[in-house]
Amino acid sequence: MVARIITATIMARKKILPLVKGRGDTVHSAPPAESAPEQANEGAALYRLMTWLSPSYPVGAFSYSSGIEWAVEAGDITDAQTLKSWLAVMIAEGAGFCDGVFFRHAHDAAASHDDAKLRAIAELSAAFTPSKERHLETTAQGRAFVEATRAAWPCEALTRFEAAWDGPVTYPVAVGVAAAGHGIAAAPALQAYLHATVANWISAGVRLIPLGQTDGQRVLAALEDVIAHTAARALASSLEDAGSAAFRSDLASARHETQYTRLFRS
Repeated sequence: MVARIITATIMARKKILPLVKGRGDTVHSAPPAESAPEQANEGAALYRLMTWLSPSYPVGAFSYSSGIEWAVEAGDITDAQTLKSWLAVMIAEGAGFCDGVFFRHAHDAAASHDDAKLRAIAELSAAFTPSKERHLETTAQGRAFVEATRAAWPCEALTRFEAAWDGPVTYPVAVGVAAAGHGIAAAPALQAYLHATVANWISAGVRLIPLGQTDGQRVLAALEDVIAHTAARALASSLEDAGSAAFRSDLASARHETQYTRLFRS
C-alpha cells in the first residue's frame, strides 16, 4: 500500500508543467531536490501577470468601454444576457480574437529576437483598429503599459522593441513583448490578457446598464469557455487569419465618437 502511494506521488510530480518557458522545446521533469527553483519561476511569472493585468496597473483601462456605452444607449445591451451575447461576439469574432493573434505573433518575434518581424507586427496591429476611438484606446493603453513596465519591470525585449519601432504601440503587442521578455509562455499570458480585457468590458457594462456586481461575475463565468477557445484559436492562427466579423461593435465604437453625453473616452 505504501509503495503504491509513493509511486503515485512520483508520477503526479512528473505531470506538472512549468508556466515559464525552458531553454529547449522539451519539458523535463525535475527531481524533487530541484523543484524549488522551478516553482519560484512559476511564482514570479504568475506574480508579474497578476500585476500587469490587474485593474490597478496604470494603463487607464477604466476610461474605455470599447463602444459598449453607445450599445447601451442604442438599446443593444440592456441586461446581463444581452451583455454576455455582445461580448461573446467581441471576443470570438472581433477585437478579442484580433488582439490574440497580434499578441501571439509579437510574443514569438520578441522571444526569437526578430526585430524586423516585430516592427511589422506592431505596424499591422496599429493599422488594424476599425475606428479612431479604438485606435486611441489600444495605443494609449499600449504606450502606458510600456512606460510603466520599463520603469518597474525592465527587460531587454522592451528596450529592443522601442529601438525597433517608434510608431503607435497597441496594447496586445506591448503585453506580448513584455511577457516574452520575462520568459512567460505565450499560452498562459494570452489567456490572462483576454481575461483581463473581458473583465474590463464587463466593468464598463456593470456601470452603464447598470448591473449588480454579482451579475457581472455571472457574465464573466459564462464567458470562460469563449475566452479559452479564442485564446487557443489565436495561438494556432497566422497573421493572415486576423480579421473581425463584429461589425455592429465596430460601428458602436465609431458612433461613440459623436455621442452627446458619455462617461468613457471610447
